[in-house]
Amino acid sequence: MALVVFLRGVNVGGHRRFRPRVVANELSHLGVVSIGAAGTFVVRASVAQSVVRHEFERRLPAGVELVTRKGSEIKALKRQTFPEGRTVRPGFTRFVSIPLRRPTEAPSLRLCLPSRRDWLVKVSTMNSRFVCGQYRRHMKVIRYLGALDDLLGVRVTTRSWSTICSVVDVLAVRNQPTVGSLGYRPIGFRKRRSQ
Repeated sequence: MALVVFLRGVNVGGHRRFRPRVVANELSHLGVVSIGAAGTFVVRASVAQSVVRHEFERRLPAGVELVTRKGSEIKALKRQTFPEGRTVRPGFTRFVSIPLRRPTEAPSLRLCLPSRRDWLVKVSTMNSRFVCGQYRRHMKVIRYLGALDDLLGVRVTTRSWSTICSVVDVLAVRNQPTVGSLGYRPIGFRKRRSQ
């Protein structure tokens, strides 16, 4: 089962700097592929989420948070959220926010920030795993995307729709490595001695 790792709080304003490609290289035994500079990774080996979390946390700056989702969830998200062929108007960008924990609040759908009439961020679908919508390209958008944390009662990390499509492209590649083919042994596994 492939996993997708989303980081929050890296490479922001010169703080918690890290190089995604270096981390992916260090985790090549897990078949890790880096997608973009924002901290999105596909883990192609079949390993437990706890192992993936441990391996990433060892290599990340203090204060960086991460959340994992199953590759199958990301594929389903792409199929169901924005159907193929529906284009977005110029000046708008589709996004997906991923809550780091289950949201404690459930705002109504069709949420518009700052208002329905002059919105910069519009949420179209939401569940406990993903918040999807679009935003206008404007300097104030980052503030309103940040407001999703307060509205949901948990922190979220946000990616553009193009990043999600890139993740699905990596997940679609055949011949994904398995734990054995990568030479990786899960914690607690001991090689049997030959007799």
